[in-house]
Amino acid sequence: MAELRSRAFGLWSAVFLGIGSMVGAGIFIVIGQAGAIAGNLVWLSFVLGGLVALLSGYSLARLALRYPSRGGIIEYLVQTYGEGVFSGAAGILFYMAGLIAIAAVAKSFGEYLGALAGMHTPFQVNLFAVGIVALFTIINLLGASLVARSENAIVIIKLTVLVIFSAAALYSVDPALLAASKMPPAIDMLYAVGLTFFAYQGFSVITNTVEDMDNPSRNMLRSMLLAIVLVALLYILTSVAVLGNLPLSKVISARDYALAEAARPLFGLWGFKIMALTALVATASAINASLYATTQISYTLAKEGNLPRIYQYNIFHSSEGLVVSALLIVPMILFMNLGEITTVAALAVLIVQGVVHLGHLKKIEETGAKRILIVGAVLLTFAVTILTLAYTRHKMPDVPLYLLGAFAIAFLAEIILGMSSGRIVRRQILHKKARILRELEEMIEHRPEAAESSRNDREGD
Repeated sequence: MAELRSRAFGLWSAVFLGIGSMVGAGIFIVIGQAGAIAGNLVWLSFVLGGLVALLSGYSLARLALRYPSRGGIIEYLVQTYGEGVFSGAAGILFYMAGLIAIAAVAKSFGEYLGALAGMHTPFQVNLFAVGIVALFTIINLLGASLVARSENAIVIIKLTVLVIFSAAALYSVDPALLAASKMPPAIDMLYAVGLTFFAYQGFSVITNTVEDMDNPSRNMLRSMLLAIVLVALLYILTSVAVLGNLPLSKVISARDYALAEAARPLFGLWGFKIMALTALVATASAINASLYATTQISYTLAKEGNLPRIYQYNIFHSSEGLVVSALLIVPMILFMNLGEITTVAALAVLIVQGVVHLGHLKKIEETGAKRILIVGAVLLTFAVTILTLAYTRHKMPDVPLYLLGAFAIAFLAEIILGMSSGRIVRRQILHKKARILRELEEMIEHRPEAAESSRNDREGD
C-alpha cells in the first residue's frame, strides 16, 4: 500500500493537482471582480498576489518536508503551537473554510451550466451544483491515483483553451484600454490583491499529497513553485487580454463571467460558449482537487480526535470522511448566500495561513527554511488580510461580523468536543523520544505487563 501511495503523485501530477485547485473560480470569476476594482492595473494585482502565494507556498512546502502528513496545515498548526484548543480551533476553522470554498465553486459551476443550458432557475442551478459535488465525491472515493490521472486530463483541456484565447486576445489588444490615463488609483490595485490572492489559494493542496508523493524531498518544493509560477503567468496574461479587449464598463457589468464575455468580440457567440464550457471544466477540476485536500484534513482531525469517528471508517480507498464532507457542503449550496460567506472563507484561510507562517518561525531550525522568506510570508499574508478587510468594510460591512462569528463557532466547537470526549488534535509526526513515550502509554493502557517489559528492555539498551 505504501509503495502504491508513493507512485500516486509524481512531480507533474502534483503540479497539475495544484493548478487544478487554483485555476477554477479564480480565473473565471475573480478576474472580473478584481478588474472592476483595479481596472487595467489588475495584472499588477495578480503579480503581487502571486508573490504572496510563492512565499506562502515556500513556507508550507518546507513544513511539509519536515512534517510529512496528509493533514497538511492542520499538522503544521499542531507542530508549531502544540496540542491544545488553539490548534484544534484553527483546524476546525480551516476545515470549515475549505467546505465553504468548495460550495462557492460548485455554485459557480451551477450558474455557468444554467446559463449555457438556458436552465437558470435557482432550483436548476442548485441541482447542477449538488450534482458536480456528487460526481467528484465518487471519483475521489476510487483513490488518489485516479484523482491524479483525472486532474492531468482536466488541466490539459482547460489550459489549452485558455492559452489559445490569451494568445488571440493579446494579438487584438486595444492599447488605448491599457493607457495610463485609464489607470485607477494605486490603492485600488492594492485592494484587489486580496481577491487575486484568493485565486491562488488552492496551492496548499500540494502539501496534502506528501504521503502519496514520489520522492517528496525532490518534488514537493519544485511542484509547489512550478504550479504557482505557471498559474501566475496565466493570470497575468489573461488579465491583460481581458482588460485590453473589454472597456471597464463591460468588465464591471459582466464581472461574474468577464472572461467568457471577452471571448465574444474575438470569436462571436461560439467563443462565449467555448469559454463558458471551459469555465465549467475549470470549476469542476477545482472541486475535484479541493475535495481531495479537504478529505485528508478531515481524516487527520478525526484520527487524532477532533471530529466524529465516522470520518475514520474506510470506503474503497478513501474514507467516509469524504462522504460526510460532501453532505455538509450540500446545505451550504442550497441555503447560503455565497457572496459574503465566500469572502469570509477567503479571510479565514488567509488568517490561518498567516498564523502557520508565524509558527514556522519557531521551527525554522528544524525545517531549514530561509528566515527572510518566512518573515516575508508572515508580513505579506497579514497585509493582504488587512487590505481585504479594509475593502470589505465599505463594500460588505457585515463580513467582519461573519468572520468573528466563524472564529467563535470554531473555538466553541473545539471546547465542546474537548469537554465531551477528552480528545484533542495530536501530532502525527513525532520526535523519536515522544514516539516511544506515546507507544508506552498505549501499551500501559492495554497491556501493562508488556509495557513494563518493554520499558525494562529500553533501559537495558
